[in-house]
Amino acid sequence: MSIRPVLDARRALPTMEGAGVKLHRAFGFADPTELDPFLLFDDFRNDRPEDYLRGFPWHPHRGIETITYVLAGTVEHGDSLGNRGRLGAGDVQWMTAGSGILHQEMPQGNARGQMHGFQLWANLPSRLKMTAPRYQDVKAAEIPEIVEDDGTVVRVIVGSFRGRTGPVDGIAAEPQYLDISVPAGRRKRFKVDTYRRAFAYVFEGAGRFADASRPAGVLLEKEVMGQEVNIRDLSGNRTLIRFGSGEEVTVQAGDEGIRFLLVSGAPIEEPVAWHGPIVMNTQDELRQAMADLRNGSFIRPAH
Repeated sequence: MSIRPVLDARRALPTMEGAGVKLHRAFGFADPTELDPFLLFDDFRNDRPEDYLRGFPWHPHRGIETITYVLAGTVEHGDSLGNRGRLGAGDVQWMTAGSGILHQEMPQGNARGQMHGFQLWANLPSRLKMTAPRYQDVKAAEIPEIVEDDGTVVRVIVGSFRGRTGPVDGIAAEPQYLDISVPAGRRKRFKVDTYRRAFAYVFEGAGRFADASRPAGVLLEKEVMGQEVNIRDLSGNRTLIRFGSGEEVTVQAGDEGIRFLLVSGAPIEEPVAWHGPIVMNTQDELRQAMADLRNGSFIRPAH
């Protein structure tokens, strides 16, 4: 099988969103073709309540899907359609904004004041931009967890892995979203369908993504053509790895092991007209969405 080369490795950058939430952004609001169908990825991780408690008050979404995965603390959410819920540690919410929704997300820390989660935005194809909004709220206990003989642990949030299928379904991008922990010193391979764009996001430990073996003790930040990245040299934590085409991803865990998200999806390959959380195909559609917000017709009646 062909190993996917590493095209790029970069650190997530600190930014502020909502009413003053401090987070790190791995990608977003740049080139929408780079990781098509994915548009944005945020890591919201804080130990100080003052850095997240103001949350993300009411804001619109149209034309996208948002995927929220909580590791610590809770997120209270509600919307203009009357939906309410609470995401706890290990829970996932996949929201299809479709034709439009007004939404809020208010994080709360755990007993130690810690809050940690991720949000990923996936684009919708033109034929589904104005579909009816819907939610898929998934509790931690519903997410399959595979523990391999060598201690590797894989949580299957979306898609399939080793014969287990995640509970989120009916997603336009046909994604695979895995939470993977590999023990220290282990080298692992993970299959990714060749038609998908793929990235990894490292959030614990360190390791090296490569397309060939390298003797122990030889540590490189980047090899020629960008085909090998030593995550330890890049500080591991909050590092985005963007892969080229191939059939599988290879990782060599460092001395403390590595935990990362492995995400892939089918590219949509359509024009993108983008203004914050509203993503359409043309500027005319974007202008119409903004007009709908102003005149009160943004939320479409259910049929």
